[in-house]
Amino acid sequence: MPALTLTANGQSWSVTLTNSSAAQALVEQLPLTLDMAELNGNEKYASLPAALPVQASCPGQIQAGDVMLYGKDCLVLFYESFSTSYSYTPLGRLDDPQGLAQALGTGSVTVTLTASTS
Repeated sequence: MPALTLTANGQSWSVTLTNSSAAQALVEQLPLTLDMAELNGNEKYASLPAALPVQASCPGQIQAGDVMLYGKDCLVLFYESFSTSYSYTPLGRLDDPQGLAQALGTGSVTVTLTASTS
């Protein structure tokens, strides 16, 4: 599974993907530029161009830097850690989410996902 690079407001982070059909289907949609909306002061979300395979479960705890699928076509990027009762399909996680919350800001943000070159 290739790694991804997530870019927002001139900063970039490496994303390690899960070994799953959902993550593979996400890779097939790359590169992606998404206008992500703010939700609850802890996440950004955007609709994907096509649905991904769903293997949802409730993680109980979300960590800053988690990249998840909500439903079948809503990409969610979490920038704060918190407890949850919602179910998500895990897609991956930022290797080091330091500075993510500041870069994403408080409103909508444009995020680009590309395959990393090794």
